[in-house]
Amino acid sequence: MTTLSPTPRSTLTRKKDRAATDRERLYEVLDDGLICHLGLVLNGSPVVLPTGYGRDGDTLYFHGSTGAGNLRAAATGIDVCVTVTLLDGLVYARSLNNHSMNYRSAVVHGRARLVTGEEKMHGLRVVTEHLTPGSWDHARAVNAKELASVSVLALDLAEASVKIRAGEPIDEPEDMDSHEIWAGVVPVQTTFGEPIPAAYMPAGAPIPPHVRARG
Repeated sequence: MTTLSPTPRSTLTRKKDRAATDRERLYEVLDDGLICHLGLVLNGSPVVLPTGYGRDGDTLYFHGSTGAGNLRAAATGIDVCVTVTLLDGLVYARSLNNHSMNYRSAVVHGRARLVTGEEKMHGLRVVTEHLTPGSWDHARAVNAKELASVSVLALDLAEASVKIRAGEPIDEPEDMDSHEIWAGVVPVQTTFGEPIPAAYMPAGAPIPPHVRARG
């Protein structure tokens, strides 16, 4: 699939001009983000929880403790919704009503499935390499006890929407001559700082290239 095919759940109802239809834009948002929010109904009440994730093609993987009620519920085949939002800027307009944000957001609908065996290990690797690239081959491998304590779910990216706002503020014609009121954009960026070794690391131990590259 190269384009997003809207469904009733994934069709924008406001600001439809901000919808992106190219599937590559969905991949970009998911690949640039680090945290997703998983929404579902748990025991009759809506729950939205943050979690790490990773993408492999048109499959999104996320994981958590086998004791987590939200993951156990998601694994039963109920409808779930996963969102990722990237904030790129705060938009100041000459009128308060036209203040806005520049952002990229993705919303994925579907039914997650619990993965086991080789795909479970693959899903863990996808999540690990998305969040901490290079760690899968550097750190100690997952042992049987650790593997049994974690659940890995997969969500197909077939039903998704992407919404993007970029650029300058949009002011009303009557405000265009109000030059005493500042208008513009304050960019927002996520950056990585200098790696900080754990207290038990030997003094002067070199920082591995894959960790250094994250910063």
